[in-house]
Amino acid sequence: MALPFLPGNSPNTRLGKERFHKSQHFDYSNGVPMLVSSEKPGIGGELLVGQKKKTKHSVYPKVQGSGLPLWVTFDKKALCFEAYFQETVSEAQNESYRIRKCKIYFYLEDDTIQVVEPEFKNCGIPQGTLIRRHRIPLPPPNDDQFYNIYHFNINQQMVLYSRTFIVTNCDSFTRNFLTKLGVILNEPVSVPEDPYGSLREQLEKSMKPLRPYERRDTLKQFLDHDGKVLRFYCFWDDTENSFGDLHELVLHYFLADDTIEIQEVIDSNSGRDAVPKFLRRSKLPKRCPAQMKQPGEITERTVLNVFASKNQGERYMLDSLKTGANHEEFYKDCDLVIGGEINVWGRIVTITDCDDFTKDYYRSKYDIEDFTPLQYKAPPAQKPSRLMPPYNGFGSEEDSLSSCQGLLPKPPRKDFHKFMEKDRRGIESNVLNFRAKMVTSDAVDRERVFIISFYLCDDSISVFEPPQRNSGVLGGKFLERGRVKKPGQELFKKELSEYFIAQDLYIGATLCINSKNFQLLSTDEYTFNYMEKHAEEFPKANIGRILSKLRSVTEEKQSEIRKFLALSDPTNTGFIPYESFRNTLMDLDCSLSEHEVLVLCRRFSERSQPEVDVGLMLAVAQDFLKKKHFEELPDMTGAFAHQDRHKTGHLSTKDTRTICKAFQLPLPENLLGGLLSKFADGDEIDYYAFLAGIDWIKNPAPPVMPDDILKFHVNVRFDADEATVKNVNYTALLQDLFSVPSNNADPTAATST
Repeated sequence: MALPFLPGNSPNTRLGKERFHKSQHFDYSNGVPMLVSSEKPGIGGELLVGQKKKTKHSVYPKVQGSGLPLWVTFDKKALCFEAYFQETVSEAQNESYRIRKCKIYFYLEDDTIQVVEPEFKNCGIPQGTLIRRHRIPLPPPNDDQFYNIYHFNINQQMVLYSRTFIVTNCDSFTRNFLTKLGVILNEPVSVPEDPYGSLREQLEKSMKPLRPYERRDTLKQFLDHDGKVLRFYCFWDDTENSFGDLHELVLHYFLADDTIEIQEVIDSNSGRDAVPKFLRRSKLPKRCPAQMKQPGEITERTVLNVFASKNQGERYMLDSLKTGANHEEFYKDCDLVIGGEINVWGRIVTITDCDDFTKDYYRSKYDIEDFTPLQYKAPPAQKPSRLMPPYNGFGSEEDSLSSCQGLLPKPPRKDFHKFMEKDRRGIESNVLNFRAKMVTSDAVDRERVFIISFYLCDDSISVFEPPQRNSGVLGGKFLERGRVKKPGQELFKKELSEYFIAQDLYIGATLCINSKNFQLLSTDEYTFNYMEKHAEEFPKANIGRILSKLRSVTEEKQSEIRKFLALSDPTNTGFIPYESFRNTLMDLDCSLSEHEVLVLCRRFSERSQPEVDVGLMLAVAQDFLKKKHFEELPDMTGAFAHQDRHKTGHLSTKDTRTICKAFQLPLPENLLGGLLSKFADGDEIDYYAFLAGIDWIKNPAPPVMPDDILKFHVNVRFDADEATVKNVNYTALLQDLFSVPSNNADPTAATST
């Protein structure tokens, strides 16, 4: 007897329940987050009426791996099963049922199934995809569930939408996959014979002729050799005929279809018409027929007339023995060789040469190595040298010469590669600077000092005269930058004039520039280093060549050199002053120039760089900034502070130079580099001290003399010669020259380059 539905008599379903949350619309299936939608459970995750609990895991065993979802792990992987089904055929005379073979594909990524029937020609029934790809439910009463991988096996029936399929076999991938899952596969079964299919096979066999089918497959040859053409150079000698000539031809052999095309090489102004082809592309027969065949006379197959009757008509058949076939030979690639002759419809063409691709082809296929070209004509006569008229005095010599080389004058071409290689790059100026004096009898001109600059990018020379106080001569630019001709050349001549090059400039050389003789006295450190670095271009700076000159002197002079050097060093220290060493080599006439002596002393010398006063450098820098009205030092301080991320007050030399370049600090390069080296601590620059030193507004320096400004105004320092070469290590020099052992101290300790 049921209790009445009164308060206190009905059970409370919420007793003991702890979860009262509202279920969400999202869940995980096979490790993939997805929308649940209508299958969302009730309050606290309890199933509603009609809902069934579904597993949250896949039917596949859990493997050890990266834990990727199934649609990634089993992407493009499917199991393939062979099956068939029997279809009843009603109202047919020749068959009562039909066996239809098909393939069942099971896609592992989403458990979908697809059934496909192979298509057969002229079958008369729709074939192809019988069941499109989707998840297929099980037959009733389990139609709320779907097929999975464990429902598949060999030699069993599967009902897919009321149609029974019998699985007969599977491929190797499917067999291995199911075996790893633990599925025991049955033995494969054979497909029963289809009566109507057997009947159709017999009919098709009866319709085939008794002779074998003749098939000429040229597709493989086309696919293998399409676009590959052999090129031969040949000629046809037609000089025997009246007004005949030697015709140069180019033969193309197409490997795709064994056809030949010949084109004639027609020179300009030859008097011949430019025909498109000497022979159009076609197969070339070896033997030219006496009479051209009529259309249809040459066929691939022979037709035999069996009998002809007025009542029964005419009967024909194909001749399988080819008794009346017309065999014709055509030229192949094996017939084309250098020096060989081919018959081009009655014209004898001789092959003389071929291109590189053709040589590689014959070398790999026919193992031919001899490709000596056939000489069939005399070598061309040498063109007479073009006589150029002499220079007429208008414009430059190069420009005047280019006007004689063609109807349309072109500007003379410059060496662009040399310009890009030797042009200024950062601090590498590629400019050689020399200090020189004028060689003259005038007392005033003898005291003038000149700076000769040679630009390596275009071999141009400029001359600058530094101003000197109370000299009576106004300094400045003495010669505009340009190429300078060597003296003693005729003005109006056919050949181009010779200009001064970099090898003509060295210490001790005399240059004649615009009828003025200049003697080079010294050079800067950059020029010395550049010439020694590129010793193969500058013989005067090649230390190996200089030592070879000294080794080639006679034994008598060698002993005199040792004697004079020993007398110059009475204390036996191994070092002698530079002037004594120079005077010794010059007095003994060792065929060394002043520049070569300096290079030798630099190689075996004890040198020191003179120190420059920091206060003088700062005063000169402030003078430059004051003259340029440079007032952006506060902005530079802010830029330095912004770049200093760690607020240490120091920046690298590269960053400091970048900021100075960005604000266009008007200081010469040598002065800026010297100041940065003074305020450097390793690779770091104390930019606060540097900016305070050059601040001409807050920290003005005392005025400087014009001579001090001139030292930094001209970007050249001529203090790398005898002023810095103090002592020469003659013991190391003698040991290197004449292999004389020395018992003095180790001379290499003071040797520097």
